[in-house]
Amino acid sequence: MSTSPSSVARVMAGVPAVNASLFHRLRFLVGDPTAVIDLPGDPRPTSWLILRDIEIERARQYAQVDQVACPADFAPSGGLSGDRETATAQAAAECLRRAGVESVIADRSLPLIFSEVIREAGIQVTCDLQMGVCERRHKDPQEIEWLRQSQQVTEGAMEMACRLVAKAQAQSDGTLFWEGEPLTAERVRSAIDHWLLERAFYNPPSIVAGGPAGADCHELGRGVLRTGEPVMIDIFPQCQQTRYCGDCTRSVVHGTIPEPVTRMHAAVVEAKRVAIGATRAGVTGEQVHQATSEVITQRGYQMGLPPVGAPDSYCGMTHGSGHGIGLDVHEAPLLDVNGPPLVAGDALTIEPGLYCRDLGGIRVEDMVIVTEDGCVNLNHLPEGLDWS
Repeated sequence: MSTSPSSVARVMAGVPAVNASLFHRLRFLVGDPTAVIDLPGDPRPTSWLILRDIEIERARQYAQVDQVACPADFAPSGGLSGDRETATAQAAAECLRRAGVESVIADRSLPLIFSEVIREAGIQVTCDLQMGVCERRHKDPQEIEWLRQSQQVTEGAMEMACRLVAKAQAQSDGTLFWEGEPLTAERVRSAIDHWLLERAFYNPPSIVAGGPAGADCHELGRGVLRTGEPVMIDIFPQCQQTRYCGDCTRSVVHGTIPEPVTRMHAAVVEAKRVAIGATRAGVTGEQVHQATSEVITQRGYQMGLPPVGAPDSYCGMTHGSGHGIGLDVHEAPLLDVNGPPLVAGDALTIEPGLYCRDLGGIRVEDMVIVTEDGCVNLNHLPEGLDWS
């Protein structure tokens, strides 16, 4: 384990169950504090994983590291703290000290406690803001397959939810009923939750925003849904086994579709088509967003939040054109102003939308995988408003 005193190591730490970058590095799920240390070596670095003793055997079987140890294996002369996170940080510092390391590079997610304890051991800590970011953006074939599976399940939930709205019964006052009870956003959201839970997916609250509520792009939606109003549904679950996410948005209208809603939807679908056509390695996220913006403005709509005092008839796209996706629903890169160059293996959502306080919101979202000469769309659901 010896290295020259001037060697620089790399450190990541935290709880893999909640730190996606750390989980990506290890491909091993655990709910306790851990530390991963890459010590320089010849011909290659040696990686150490320090974690709770009862997890050692499982880590040796599954974690992508060379060596596994518990904090007691690297207890400093003063002993270990009784606090598990502190003890893990102390052991990481002692591991580095015994290896003769004088300087470490850490990623942006390193908990402050690890940074402080390592510095107290006389070791310099430098944050590399890009460490782990590029690695997560270049999805490998296994990751792409996991994303494909997650998106397929997400689409199944979406189809179920859209058809539930479309096939409901309209009362004389326009409210929708299903199986003798009012069809509310909460009922649709609950149906989505149950559908996904049965397929072993975690599901944050889905967006089911009917009518004017959909004018806020992230409004969850509440209350009874109505015929003739757009219902924007956005579902973004995470597979319990692989940890990879799906993300899909569709919009549905029960009954007669108002002409302004039809025009909004046509602009959104065209903007998505053009944005997907502009997506390939080397193109920037900003250029993809610009392609979206050109369609939206050419169709007579606005870009950006409504200015103060704008009428309720203001209709515009209030967000970027999409984002990266993987272990988190929102990852690098952004398809927006200052969005970086895309790389082969980027997994992206492309999700133009239009929002109007008078009418509500329309958004259509697909997931694509960037290639050298274009992208592969993982979605298969129709884009239309009529799901009857």
